[in-house]
Amino acid sequence: MRDASQPIAGQDDRHDADPSETAEWRDALQSLVDNGGAGRAGYVLDNLLGHAASLGLRANSQTRTAYLNTIPADQEPPFPGNLAVEERIARINRWNALAMVVRANQAHGELGGHIASYASAADLFEVGFNHFFRAQSADGPGDLVYMQPHSAPGVYARAYLEGFLGEDDLAHFRQEITATARGLRGLSSYPHPWLMPDFWQFPTGSMGIGPINAIYQARFMRYLEHRSLVPGGDRKVWGIFGDGEMDEPESIAALTLAAREKLDNLVFVVNCNLQRLDGPVRGNGRIIDELETLYAGAGWNVIKLVWGSDWDALLRRDTGGALARAFANTVDGQFQTFAANDGAFNRAHFFNQNPELAALVADWTDEAIDRLHRGGHDMVKIHAAYHRAARHRGQPTVILAQTKKGFGMGSAGQGKMTTHQQKKLDDEALLAFRDRFALPISDADCLALKFYRPAEDSAELRHLQARRAALGGHIPRRRTQAPRLTPPAAEHWARFALAADGKEMSSTMAIVRMLTALLKDATVGARIVPIVADEARTFGMANLFRQIGIYSAQGQLYEPEDIGSVLYYREARDGQILEEGITEAGAISSWTAAGTSYSVNGLPMLPFYIYYSMFGFQRIGDLIWAAADQRTRGFLIGATSGRTTLGGEGLQHQDGSSHIMAAAVPNCRAYDPAYAFEVAVIVEHGMRRMLDEQRDEFFYLTVTNENLAQPDMPAGAGVRDGILRGMYLLRPAQGQAQVRLLGAGPMLREAEMAADRLRTRHGVDAEVWSVTSFSELARDGRESERARVLGLDAADGADWVRTCLGTSDAPVIAATDYVRAVPEQIRAWVPVPYRTLGTDGFGRSDTRAQLRDFFEVSADWIVLYALDSLGRQADADTLRQTLNARARQTPPWEL
Repeated sequence: MRDASQPIAGQDDRHDADPSETAEWRDALQSLVDNGGAGRAGYVLDNLLGHAASLGLRANSQTRTAYLNTIPADQEPPFPGNLAVEERIARINRWNALAMVVRANQAHGELGGHIASYASAADLFEVGFNHFFRAQSADGPGDLVYMQPHSAPGVYARAYLEGFLGEDDLAHFRQEITATARGLRGLSSYPHPWLMPDFWQFPTGSMGIGPINAIYQARFMRYLEHRSLVPGGDRKVWGIFGDGEMDEPESIAALTLAAREKLDNLVFVVNCNLQRLDGPVRGNGRIIDELETLYAGAGWNVIKLVWGSDWDALLRRDTGGALARAFANTVDGQFQTFAANDGAFNRAHFFNQNPELAALVADWTDEAIDRLHRGGHDMVKIHAAYHRAARHRGQPTVILAQTKKGFGMGSAGQGKMTTHQQKKLDDEALLAFRDRFALPISDADCLALKFYRPAEDSAELRHLQARRAALGGHIPRRRTQAPRLTPPAAEHWARFALAADGKEMSSTMAIVRMLTALLKDATVGARIVPIVADEARTFGMANLFRQIGIYSAQGQLYEPEDIGSVLYYREARDGQILEEGITEAGAISSWTAAGTSYSVNGLPMLPFYIYYSMFGFQRIGDLIWAAADQRTRGFLIGATSGRTTLGGEGLQHQDGSSHIMAAAVPNCRAYDPAYAFEVAVIVEHGMRRMLDEQRDEFFYLTVTNENLAQPDMPAGAGVRDGILRGMYLLRPAQGQAQVRLLGAGPMLREAEMAADRLRTRHGVDAEVWSVTSFSELARDGRESERARVLGLDAADGADWVRTCLGTSDAPVIAATDYVRAVPEQIRAWVPVPYRTLGTDGFGRSDTRAQLRDFFEVSADWIVLYALDSLGRQADADTLRQTLNARARQTPPWEL
């Protein structure tokens, strides 16, 4: 630790040629503050700095301020609640949260859970719950709160005091299956709306997802206001996160967006307990300083909440600035050591650095030093910070609140390197925790880890219920009250696809035309949210720029370069397109905000996020998984999809795996349509499921940029059902089929060409089946098989693969533009010999024809596998020579 007599870090140490003149300038500024107020002084100072810059002077200014509270003690508003009662409520919640985790791990050691994070954040939560976090009520839609995931036990503990959760609920923390079997509710490990759909609103358990989602949620609220879909108001988005979480790139990826859009409806509270999972967040530096520089530089209003009220007297006594210098020269690793030790240690190692510091506490006991609070444990200071943040205008606000990880856990965990992993406490530690917070719990109940809930007429519960009533009700609560919408039939917006008459177009072009028509529909048009990550022109969406505009909170302050063109770039305050720039993480966060609007805003919206398919599940799969957890409804459109349709782009742009990843998401309905009429049927079905039936699922469609002659939708009665269930017969054999060819997406056309060649060159009659979704077929097969094994009733035709293919013993060849694992999903239900072709391996840059030959999925390769399956080796040998098979010793997936 550095000598506290040294200059403050970052202080201008240039020689002062005239100290008296410098003192006069300081006195003048102080006088301005005293007489004109902080606002006036800040304005004058900014004016002077601007003038200095115009003179070419370099001010030694920094975004980093002293390691002190932003709000001086004399500017704190009066605390509006009963401080003593609220402190007791926080202590009770600390105990119940701790007891919940420790009980679970005493009974089942592998369950895990976290004590220390909530121990540090409890007061941050309590002030919010008691005074700021408004619930949905008749007075308004309420605030949105993104909860620090590791603090979930504390949120459950508060819901227990409220009466929403019972002792049985708390006793089944992280035991959801066990609880369900007993007819009880289990409590999920972290905030999971899928598992607790009436409680959690936002999943934040994969760290980094909460911050970026919160920013785009706040922006989407403004989007709805500016489009006049919801009334304006002072609704807030609060996010309580950890300082270690700020290391995640998603946590800081959209900070400038929030400032650029002036999202003063957004408040972050970063719990700076200085520790992440293994040790200090910044042992050799100060994370609060770093975050202040980051957020201030990005344009946020920064409020530092570093020290509690106990320090105010010392700071007033410290006329020489020794304390401020000591703070400035102490790094977080040392602050952690101070947190882990008692008052005597802190006197010896902090205050006894020099005589000035020692004199400040000369008349203090070690116990008094031990009780010095950090700012995040002082409800008065927290209230002052929240109060200012809630009233700040023109910028988002971040509160950097210093706390102690494991606060109150004493030698068992406070400030310890191992505190994040602390799941169990011994008897001595439990009794010490009880005594530390003066809890009215007997020794026996304490050691038995009994939950404590005061009587209904106690001061604590009466105050808690009164405060929540004043704020509109209890949170977190998730509601799904939203009107049903009846979407229009496909005949009204996709007639061109249903009766295409051979017109050439790509499936990407088809879905954009459908989207354009749907935007004009009286029922759903205003609810559609087109989202792109800077590829609208690539996907042929430029016509929408002028038609519906690109959303911009500022409107358009410039004349676009292409103003004279029909498709000029038009930004508008009421624009409908969310053009997010090159940020797939941001675009999917907007999609999640729009797709959960039915719950968050009581207003169903229908987002279409269109993107390069390679940059979806592979790049942002964790955010898509969180969207699934949050019960998002909408369409993900993986454009320019597949490994061979995006010819020249090469390895990093060619998607061969997204359908495998999509198949792993339980409420994702993934389709790989080949023709425009298939796209229309799927979109119509998806809209009906999500808007009318209000099912918590989303649809993933892959579309390509390959222009094909589009056929009319076949007239068969079962075609529509087959498209939705995963496959249908597109081309029957002329007689008895000798082989069945399954084609998916762009490989359907190859399968059709293969059928023609088999018939004309080899006299083999083949059926062609269009497979729109291998994952839906596999899901169907698994459900049917499970029903059979368990002796359950199953509907006729439940196993759709067997229903379609079970009438013949002809072999089956399946081809896809994705890895072989995609068609392999249905092997268990194909009742005959089954061969799969796919594009395993890294992509390449070349023409489509060359790529399909390289990956061995073209029509000729389908023919070869068909001939080999039929035992037609002479014909197969001839084709092998044509394909130069002997030169292909190494398979494409190893090249």
